[in-house]
Amino acid sequence: MSAQLDLRQLSLPRETSEPVARAPRPWRRFLGRYALPAVVLLGFVALGAWASREWLLPARPVTVVPVVAMRAETQSAGTPLFQAPGWVEPRPTPILVPALAEGIVEQLLVVEGQTLEAGQPVARLIDTDARLELRQAEAELKLREAETEAARAELDGARLRLEHPVHLQAGLAEAQSLLAKAELQRAQLPFLIQAAEARLTFTRQNLAGKQAAEGAVSERLQQQALSEHAAATAELQELRGRQAPLQAELEALQRRSQALQRQLQLLVDEQRQVATAEARLQATMARQTVGQLAVEAARLRLERMTVRSPAAGRVLAVVAAPGSRVMGLAPHDEHKSTTVVTLYDPQLLQVRVDVRLEDVSQVEPGQPVVFTTASSREPCSGQVLQLTSRANIQKNTLEVKVALDAPPATIRPEMLVTATFLAASSSPTATDESSRQLRLFVPRQLIQSDGDRHLVWLADPAGVARRVAVRLGARLDGDLVAVEEGLRITDRLIASDRGQLREGLRIRIVAEASGSGLEAPGEAADPPTRSTTGSPTLSTTGSTATARH
Repeated sequence: MSAQLDLRQLSLPRETSEPVARAPRPWRRFLGRYALPAVVLLGFVALGAWASREWLLPARPVTVVPVVAMRAETQSAGTPLFQAPGWVEPRPTPILVPALAEGIVEQLLVVEGQTLEAGQPVARLIDTDARLELRQAEAELKLREAETEAARAELDGARLRLEHPVHLQAGLAEAQSLLAKAELQRAQLPFLIQAAEARLTFTRQNLAGKQAAEGAVSERLQQQALSEHAAATAELQELRGRQAPLQAELEALQRRSQALQRQLQLLVDEQRQVATAEARLQATMARQTVGQLAVEAARLRLERMTVRSPAAGRVLAVVAAPGSRVMGLAPHDEHKSTTVVTLYDPQLLQVRVDVRLEDVSQVEPGQPVVFTTASSREPCSGQVLQLTSRANIQKNTLEVKVALDAPPATIRPEMLVTATFLAASSSPTATDESSRQLRLFVPRQLIQSDGDRHLVWLADPAGVARRVAVRLGARLDGDLVAVEEGLRITDRLIASDRGQLREGLRIRIVAEASGSGLEAPGEAADPPTRSTTGSPTLSTTGSTATARH
């Protein structure tokens, strides 16, 4: 037991072997150094070419047409289609009763709900200023009338002077009288000169005789004879010197007489006075007309101090209150500043109905509608007037105007009603179950024939052209042909350059035309609709056209 165990005796001898170095094979070297990098490089090149195919190979621009999807259903006349809420309002609008003159409301003469006749007073305005303006305008008119009378009298006098120019005749007669007197003096002058010469000869002889008998004649007589001789000499000289001035005076009187006679013939001043008087009369008459217009305007303003109803109706709302100011016909003012009350005709009412957008396609003008409201025990009838262009984005509805036929007296504007739209009156046409199914239609000119097959070109969503075979059905009135098999509702047909297309050709859509040719491209597609009449109605889905039969 004392012997020790030697574990080394249990070990087994192992042969020592050194690793043998092997030479690399040639094909592995070629694959690692050349083939694999080349494949990777070619892959990157192919990937780059595929990514840049839009630049290297531009797509062909084409125009596409959507597939027209239609279905037909029939509803008998009077069948309820859908219901929608609405509210009553005047048709077509409330009647505004404005104040035609500016002023302050003094008294209101009506209340809400009161029935009015045309021309009935509605309110009164404070008219103190209007009365003063009328009195002032009447006073101004009287002044203008007095001026007109004065101008008319002046015109009458001017015309009388023109017809009877006695003042010119008197001046001409006076000038002719002076001329005749001057001619008489000229005719008498030679005889006066002869008499003066004879008197001078007598006085000379008398003076000489008395001077010869100097002693027998007294000095006083000699002086008297000398004085007479000097007077006779002076008179003769005066008569001889009068001839030239008398001739000049005679010529002046002749010219004056001719001028007055010419003036009497022409009557220039008198005609000018008549024209001036006529112009002054016209001016005064125009001022008088302005004064009359001012009086009429003031009287009209005074009348407009009483606001009257322009038509018969019932008071809808009282807008103005006593003490409030109304602007009348002042420009740039809102109607609220001029309106006193609003009216409506109880026999002309309409309902503005909020129709859901999915039900709008079932509404058409003239369609019958039945209304129910809490204020009336019996339902009211009406008919669709028109679809408005006012859509409510929050309620997702479109407003439709519906006229009320003979509305009862209990119906008032702003009342809420429930409108039930009925199918329109028409002769019902029965249809089988197949006519209710959705059917696809394509334009006939886009179909190509290849023997017994009918082919169309489609714009694949991948951006390539694809040619597919279809099975045709019945032809619709117009250019649409039904497709039984081969197409889907979302397919789009290529409508341009079909002769240059090939399978798999890359394309680019540049425009989208209408599938049925009834509406312009680019409009929103209409949802499937149900006919509201007794005849079938075809409606499109996934296209831009709607066909009705």
